[in-house]
Amino acid sequence: MSAVANQTGKPEDEAAARGRALYEYGPTSIYASRHDPRFPYCLYVPPNLGQTGEKPELIVAMHGTGRGFTGYRDAFSAFARWHNCVILAPLFPIGVMGDGYRDGFKYMREGDLRYDHLLLAIVDEISERYRLSFERFGLFGYSGGGHFAHRFLLLQPHRLWGVSIGAPGSVTLLDPTRDWWVGTRNIGELFGQEPDIAAMRQVAVQMVVGAADLETWEITHRPGGRNWMPDANHAGRNRPERLAALRDSFTQNGISVRFDLVPNTPHDGLKVVPTVEDFFAAELAKLRGARKAA
Repeated sequence: MSAVANQTGKPEDEAAARGRALYEYGPTSIYASRHDPRFPYCLYVPPNLGQTGEKPELIVAMHGTGRGFTGYRDAFSAFARWHNCVILAPLFPIGVMGDGYRDGFKYMREGDLRYDHLLLAIVDEISERYRLSFERFGLFGYSGGGHFAHRFLLLQPHRLWGVSIGAPGSVTLLDPTRDWWVGTRNIGELFGQEPDIAAMRQVAVQMVVGAADLETWEITHRPGGRNWMPDANHAGRNRPERLAALRDSFTQNGISVRFDLVPNTPHDGLKVVPTVEDFFAAELAKLRGARKAA
């Protein structure tokens, strides 16, 4: 039976296919999360997805405090085409509790929200839409996104094959003598789970920061600030020092880290994207090579 024609004279199934190609492939439209419509996202989906015979992989590009989520989606789009990847760029807006708070997603909990669970719900949603399995994925985050990326790794290591942690202003060390967010002493009480160090060792980890990323005005915690707690600044004065402290915390626990101090680079996430792409390309080659050898 032929398709029913719509008012333009084109079959409905052809119109649906054209709409899908226009809005669901390439740089997509912005979608509201089905799980919680307060949290939208966009994607880059290669137009030839699923036609190469190689399983597509997912890379999540998490925005920073400025919420420039489409910029990171677009920055990784060429990589996605060449490496058969879907890029997911979520948006966790400022002030979802009505209070103008900028930092909720960085610390994983805000009111009754768990931001790691919000991301996993979006991943499940796009897996269903594109009929793909993303049991594990890559995650990149820079600045505020670097906060999110390393804390997501602490809470959900079994969902990642790789993580790139870019220039977080503050870090959570694997320190059982200090409370969250500075350390991990009470993580079980807050999140219902303890850090799974063995699972974290199975995740490829990159830490990346510009060598000229030395300003401290935004990252120095002071008494009375919403995120203030004892030892809030003890990991270092600036972002390179704090990221190095996080690296040392990881390596002391047997977690391997690729540490990239990018020369002549200030606090600019788009400038480190080529270094991050190099990391993801190497890890994708390992992942796919192991799959073929199995």
